[in-house]
Amino acid sequence: MDNFINKIINGDCIEILRSIPDNSIDMTFADPPFNLRKKYNNYKDSLEFQKYLEWSDTWIYELVRVTKPSGSIFVHNIPKWLTFFAASLNKYAFFKHWIAWDAPTAPMGKSLQPSHYGILFYSKSPLSNKVYELRKPHERDRKSNYLLKDYGGKKAGLHPFGPLISDVWTDIHRIKHRKYRDDHPCQLPIPLLERLILMTTDAKEIVLDPFMGTGTTAVAAKKLGRNFVGIEIDPLYVEISEKNVSNVQSDSRIGNAWVSFYLNEVRTLRNIDWNYLSNYFELPTNNKDIDFFKIKLIKTDINCDKFLKN
Repeated sequence: MDNFINKIINGDCIEILRSIPDNSIDMTFADPPFNLRKKYNNYKDSLEFQKYLEWSDTWIYELVRVTKPSGSIFVHNIPKWLTFFAASLNKYAFFKHWIAWDAPTAPMGKSLQPSHYGILFYSKSPLSNKVYELRKPHERDRKSNYLLKDYGGKKAGLHPFGPLISDVWTDIHRIKHRKYRDDHPCQLPIPLLERLILMTTDAKEIVLDPFMGTGTTAVAAKKLGRNFVGIEIDPLYVEISEKNVSNVQSDSRIGNAWVSFYLNEVRTLRNIDWNYLSNYFELPTNNKDIDFFKIKLIKTDINCDKFLKN
């Protein structure tokens, strides 16, 4: 495995996956081409229907094979293909969740407007899968900062940071502005991968992505103190990935707890870390204030300072 750790390997994902030992990866994540004739740099996204499914079944089998018995498997795509991918995954692994990521796209005519991507969440074993509860901040009105949800006089019972995360994710947005994108048609936001990594791995464990693109999974893994294995067939995307990974100069944590930052705020944290993390937050004492549950990071730790300045 040392030949693969923290490297992005240029080549065919199936061939390289076959060279990785059984039960060696803690978390696998795949975001394969959507087979919608999208324009990639040096390959076509336009396989015949049945050939696409056969090809997908092959890499799905390999993805599950290399995952540890305690590990997790994630596959991101549009709902159309996820229904077929689920059929393949059901042969080799155990279903846990269909995560709906709210990401509206353009209307396609004479149909419902597509408004989410899906992430299939499977475990290698039915019993020993490792999963951590996550929390996200309470949703608030942008201008007033009031809580958007009416809790009917039960605000005092809310968790001070925010609710547990469900299987519908509306708080992480697609990368829409060209200045934030690499030269790739299907780039995912880093906080999306950070959330999956925080949910199912610990520091120094290994995350594998067989369709690395421009390095989102590797960047997220490095920021969270995890190791990564990347596979990418396009040498240009490998070059961009390696540059993006090399630009990660600081890890994503407060004190000793790993968290995900988004728009200069803590977006995702593990529930088990809250007691420790709460020492780094200042909670208002006026319980009559509508912003009683608004928290502000106390700048007492170098890891906090560097993120607040970004």
